[in-house]
Amino acid sequence: MTARARAAALALLAALVLAGCTETPSVVRGPAASGSASGGGAVQAPADADPAPNVDLATAKRAAGIPDCPTSGAAPVEDGLPEVTVECLGGGRPVTLSGLRGPMLVNVWGSWCGPCRAEAPFLAEAGRSSAVRVLGVDYPDVPEAAVESAGSAGWTYPQLYDADLAFRTRLQVMALPQTFFVREDGTVAGRHAGPFTSSAQLDDLSRQYLGVAP
Repeated sequence: MTARARAAALALLAALVLAGCTETPSVVRGPAASGSASGGGAVQAPADADPAPNVDLATAKRAAGIPDCPTSGAAPVEDGLPEVTVECLGGGRPVTLSGLRGPMLVNVWGSWCGPCRAEAPFLAEAGRSSAVRVLGVDYPDVPEAAVESAGSAGWTYPQLYDADLAFRTRLQVMALPQTFFVREDGTVAGRHAGPFTSSAQLDDLSRQYLGVAP
């Protein structure tokens, strides 16, 4: 990532923090485009965030146990994720969101987000399952910090890097964390705005929306 791109990511992060967010988790049913714009917890950006240009992201990603991003060649479907391409965190193939197929949880997070850290163990547990896939989306962030955070959380599932704020502009994600539930046919069953508070809650919502738990 260039110095200009890093600076842009930091500027976008600051703008998101200034926008603020709600503190009450909620569940929104139906297609992604009609979901709530509210998030689940107050967000805080690190006051001393500073890119580390000497870090080899690809090496750090491998050391953290983060796999490459999934293929997404399927055709778009009505009520599915938008037809927009997002880069893979730490390098690798980019992903076209509309081509993703479930059952899948798409969790939008940031390394600077306290509620995201609080729900991390439940997502780590879900990510070790074979019944429901998990895909993380870092938004917006310093990539080096994001790789480190994902590794520390034990997230052994793929991670995207939403440098262009596609989830904000196309899916109204204004606060973090938020999780989208994607069915096997690619349609979005709903979203959970706010952190998961337990593995049981995550499992219950997965059964409700996807018919199967991690």
